[in-house]
Amino acid sequence: MKKQKLVVVGNGMAGMRTVEELLKIAPDLYEITVFGAEPHGNYNRILLSPVLAGEKRLDDIILNDDDWYARHGITLHKGERVTAIQRRRKCVTAEGGRTAAYDRLLIATGSTPFMLPIPGHELDGVVGFRDIRDVNHMLEACAKHRHAVVIGGGLLGLEAANGLRKRGMEVTVVHVLDTLMDRQLDKAAAALLKRSLEAGGLNFLMEAQTEALLGEARVRAVRFKGGLEIPAELVVMAVGIRPNIELARSAGIHCERGIVVNDTLQTYDPSIYAVGECVQHRGGLFGLVAPAFEQARVCANHLAEYGIGRYQGSVTSTKLKVTGIDLFSAGEFQGGEDCEELVIQDAARGMYKKLVVKDNRVRGAVLYGDTVDGNWYFQLMREQTDIGDFRDTILFGRAHMADEGREGQSIAGMPDDAEICGCNGVCKKTVVDAIVQKKLFTLDEVRAHTKASASCGSCTGLVEQILAATAGTHEQTPAEKPICACTRHSHDAVREAIVAQGLTSLSAVYSALEWRTLDGCHVCRPALNYYLLCAWPGHYRDDPQSRFINERVHANIQKDGTYSVVPRLWGGLTTPDELRAIADVADRYRIPTVKVTGGQRIDLLGVRKEDLPAVWADLNAAGMVSGHAYGKSLRTVKTCVGAEWCRFGTQDSTGLGVRLEKMTWGSWTPHKFKMAVSGCPRNCAEATIKDFGVVCVDSGYEIHVGGNGGIKMRGTDLLCKVATEAEVMEYCGAFMQLYREQGRYLERTAPWLERVGLSYVRSRIVENAEDRQTLYRRFRQSQATAQVDPWAELARPAARGDFIPLETLE
Repeated sequence: MKKQKLVVVGNGMAGMRTVEELLKIAPDLYEITVFGAEPHGNYNRILLSPVLAGEKRLDDIILNDDDWYARHGITLHKGERVTAIQRRRKCVTAEGGRTAAYDRLLIATGSTPFMLPIPGHELDGVVGFRDIRDVNHMLEACAKHRHAVVIGGGLLGLEAANGLRKRGMEVTVVHVLDTLMDRQLDKAAAALLKRSLEAGGLNFLMEAQTEALLGEARVRAVRFKGGLEIPAELVVMAVGIRPNIELARSAGIHCERGIVVNDTLQTYDPSIYAVGECVQHRGGLFGLVAPAFEQARVCANHLAEYGIGRYQGSVTSTKLKVTGIDLFSAGEFQGGEDCEELVIQDAARGMYKKLVVKDNRVRGAVLYGDTVDGNWYFQLMREQTDIGDFRDTILFGRAHMADEGREGQSIAGMPDDAEICGCNGVCKKTVVDAIVQKKLFTLDEVRAHTKASASCGSCTGLVEQILAATAGTHEQTPAEKPICACTRHSHDAVREAIVAQGLTSLSAVYSALEWRTLDGCHVCRPALNYYLLCAWPGHYRDDPQSRFINERVHANIQKDGTYSVVPRLWGGLTTPDELRAIADVADRYRIPTVKVTGGQRIDLLGVRKEDLPAVWADLNAAGMVSGHAYGKSLRTVKTCVGAEWCRFGTQDSTGLGVRLEKMTWGSWTPHKFKMAVSGCPRNCAEATIKDFGVVCVDSGYEIHVGGNGGIKMRGTDLLCKVATEAEVMEYCGAFMQLYREQGRYLERTAPWLERVGLSYVRSRIVENAEDRQTLYRRFRQSQATAQVDPWAELARPAARGDFIPLETLE
């Protein structure tokens, strides 16, 4: 039987999902040709934000690579935009003149970003945020410019702003309304979001109307109504999208705001179908993945000539992660006539939940911070479940229902046809069957076999809960998750095996623990290197190639490819000779920026790679060593001037800080480790947001642990109070050693302390003097093995005369 010809215009997520669904039910019906305007394979547009932020690469978000098209006999024309459809001849023509005949045509041209028609919108440096080309334009701007303005405070705008901020730009978000993400959040949740984003470094101009973009060839500023101007070398328009219907309209296909389709996704031409953001169905437009994938399933059914299935619109929910903050909204979350609002809010935890209820049925929901029950609330809303029996506890979530014995509302009690992944239409039964039949034990394996959580990732928590409930102990806690895809072993299991089996080398670990790859990967190698160093400090030789580039070259790589060098200033103290040496180095090697850091040190920014050995040699000659600003090690010990100079000081905080730093510097730890000593309870050195902090009081010293002053700030816990400096030193060494021996690689002290519990740390260090002294002794012995201590070697290159050769810096 001769195959029919199917031509797909658009190589995006909606069009290719239709093809995937078609191949499942009618793999031999069509000879398929696909035209894609972009020079790339089909990729996940939802994950453009992590690419912009540097968390993923283009290769990481490809959905269907070239081999996939070849395996299915699909002809793919990348980088060829279709410019005309000849409906009478039933063929399409692309740029360059290529033609393709069709029996059925699928239009999936998506949407285009709306660009405000204001003066200057055509200047260089003004971009949308819709495809990988836009991301590349933004990355180029990040490398050369400093100020960015994002117009639009919706999801795309905030994701773009976050990515640009992570790339080092100063970012201002401009929004015409007073509420961020006004289509997904109410005012209370939006206020929490704005406060969190401001704390993370973003600036906002609310209720601001953009009047013009200023500049000659390239944009240089933005002017608003009222006359305010702010600098901008990059402007990102994220104010909305428009269906891309020009091709369809030019072919005479009926269009209104989008390509008009019926319930079978058929246009007014019975040979032509359309799906995704370009379509208009029952008067509605679509900008989310889930409706597009629902359309794809129905459209594929009719292309396969089954003739069943109707698309009747989508009840959508939005579950997002904006700059590390979880958000969920669905339905009529703003409320309305005769609606009630059930609200729970914990501002200190950054948690907000609101359910809109009418006649004991959920009509809408907004969740901020804690979204694990979003899918459940959405299911209750879609099925119009009467919540009267559990209305009093519904805000506490599904887990509470299980605890109360209401299994009908627990994970185990979910019906088999409950939708888990809206993007890919995966129900609970599909996930459970895959776990049981294919013996899956990890989230990655479930994604590979079912596609659940593989698109936007918003259902990840729910998939993990099902995995935990179905596979028993597997995947229940981070302690049991494999380090990476190279192994089935967790961090804790590997550490235990290294000691129990006497594994003293990387090759021994790979062999004994049946590693799946010959030499590991960039995820497991640094972790194994650290665990071996911690277990065998007097025997194992550090492997430089298992360290990140910053650690190998004793400097932090910057966004322009130059490096940042930070010599150590003990406790923030320096001398005229050290300052002269730093000034001489800055002059000699034409270092463009010299900056005082937040950790009371001096940062030399813009050092060329080829100058690094000489820069360090000159600094070493002046007696200065590395500050390890790049290391998984002690970073800084921040101090105030204390009793020597300050009228409020109670103890010698500067001197104690210097002694702590000299005792602990060069120590490798699971993650960066920061300390501070404040001379009085006024806490000028900010000791209560450090990994180890000391607050001096009249009667001695308060010891604080487990703080973190980063994006997710955590205040310290008070460990104990001691009377002497010698005790501070002992407690510090014992705490650091306990963290070194039990913390997982890349786990800061804050999550480690929350994991093991403050009471456990107190039982080991405060309540058991013998245990504390043993830990302290192991710490000092480890520090004494300078000949095998990687940080000691990296910190004193000139003294040994063998700075790591430049050819090893790549």
